[in-house]
Order: sequence, then C-alpha cells, then structure tokens
Amino acid sequence: MPTIKNNISSIQRRLQQAASDAGRTPNEVLLLAVSKTRTSAQINEALAAGITSFGENYLQEALEKIDQLSSAKLDWHFIGPLQSNKTRLAAESFSWVHSVDRLKIAQRLSDQRPSTMAPLNLCLQINIDNESSKSGFSPQQALAVAADIASLPNIKLRGLMAIPQSRTELEAQRIPFKQLRQLKDQINSLLDNSRKLDTLSMGMSGDMDAAILEGATIVRVGTDIFSPRDS
Repeated sequence: MPTIKNNISSIQRRLQQAASDAGRTPNEVLLLAVSKTRTSAQINEALAAGITSFGENYLQEALEKIDQLSSAKLDWHFIGPLQSNKTRLAAESFSWVHSVDRLKIAQRLSDQRPSTMAPLNLCLQINIDNESSKSGFSPQQALAVAADIASLPNIKLRGLMAIPQSRTELEAQRIPFKQLRQLKDQINSLLDNSRKLDTLSMGMSGDMDAAILEGATIVRVGTDIFSPRDS
C-alpha cells in the first residue's frame, strides 16, 4: 500500500520531469498539498516528507487543523470558496487566499488583515472556461479590477488561479493554462514594476504536467499525495 511519503516522492519526480521538459528548474514550482478532509496525522506525515505548504477548502475545518498544528511552521493557503462573512477568519489565519472572486472580498481581506501580520498574498480566481457552475472573474473583469486590488493595503496581489474543465489529452489541458499565463502578462502590462504578478496557481493531480509546461508556479495536489478519499 503506498505511503504518503512514497506518493510525495513520486509527485516530486513528476514535477521535476515536467519542469525539465519546460526548460525550468523544479524550485520554480511550489507543491501545495491539498489537505481538505485529511487528518492532522496525515498532514504530519506529509510534513515529515518535506511538505510545508498546505491548501484548505473549508474554513472551519482548516481553522481546527491550524490550531492543532500550530507548533509546526506551516504555510497555510485558503483555496476554497470564501463568503464575505468569513473573510475576517481567513485574513487572520492564512498566508495566502487563492480564491478571490470579487472586488468586495479583496477589500474585506485588506481591511481585516491584522497590521501585525505580513501582507496577505492573494490570487484572483479566473473562470477560464466560462463555466456557469464555477465562480471567478472573467478575464475581462480581472483586467478591469486588478489595478484596484493591487493598490489595497495589507494585501499583496500575487497572481491568478484557475480550475479549468477536465481534459484528458496533454495538449488540450495546456490550452486554458496558456490563456491564464497570457492573462497574467496582460495584467502585468497595466501594473507598475513594484506590483507585477509573479504567481500562477494552476494544475492539480490530473493536469499538473500541462500546467507546469505553461508556467505554473503553484500546483495544488491532493489525491496523488494523500491517496483517494474513502467513499
């Protein structure tokens, strides 16, 4: 039976190969372990294997784990839907929020980030395939609001995040990731040098290779690290 340690070794080899194929170095890509519904014991196993960055989708569950694992030096990323009445908890507890899908959410995170903490890193969630079932800015909306969000205090707009439609072929998987990279370049053309975006949070267990080929700097991997969840 595969262990979390063995799974991480396998994913890291895959990441290294994809980075090599893209002419990039592996340290350009952060492996974010998606730990939603996983236990603190499983997170500790991943930590023992060298993972220090964890992504959570459900706020209350995440806060419990952050408290349980407070003695460990972990980097917590919120990657799930964020309601406006929950922004204070996110602003006070995480170092990253990947799922900013409205200007109002960014403004509240900025207002509620404690001044004693480093600026909160944000990514704009982009609905890259224009799916009615998914939230996120359209590319045009992101172009319109990026400069306003980047100017907010107490946060740092770092980049873009997307969850494209499922595709099976590598070349098809690359298409939305290329579009996200191009959108980042478009936004950067509107921002001064001190505020340019440097992050593309894209790619999961099934399509991380395509994402890395197109410039991903964070890949969000859950199942291939922790194995499939019990049904």
